[in-house]
Amino acid sequence: MSSTINTNTVDRQQQQTSPEKTTFTVEEIQALLPHRYPFALVDRIINYVPGKRAVGIKNFTINEPFFPGHIPSRPIVPGVLLAESMAQVGGIVLTLLPGMKGKFFAYAGIDKMRFRRPVIPGDRLVIEVELLSFKLNRIAKMHGKATVDDQLAVEGEMLFSLFE
Repeated sequence: MSSTINTNTVDRQQQQTSPEKTTFTVEEIQALLPHRYPFALVDRIINYVPGKRAVGIKNFTINEPFFPGHIPSRPIVPGVLLAESMAQVGGIVLTLLPGMKGKFFAYAGIDKMRFRRPVIPGDRLVIEVELLSFKLNRIAKMHGKATVDDQLAVEGEMLFSLFE
């Protein structure tokens, strides 16, 4: 028998117990996620809805360690790092679910991932991730999309598994 968390129920329960933060600094993100340079790919969470969704920011500068080797004449952010940045925003949602503090979720699958425009040095990536389902307190499905200047850069569905 599987159990699925209703994200509306989680939202109501968290709102009733205490007012939740809706924004997170890079220091607060580092307290929630294990990723560090050069793989910390979220600079800030600008909107967090408990048990439902989060919106994060990643500012890409020419100083990123991958730009010298990823198309030197026309530097672009590798697609796998765009997908990883969405996963890290999703990780914020997951680690803040009831009973999940200190837990780590790893990719279990990526579906329907599409890259719509290149992300280049100087771009500000706005990453939106929504929790679609959370089963057995260990398997999560999320939808993510990221934009630059209101233009869709990447979107897709991600599957996560609790990593023990």
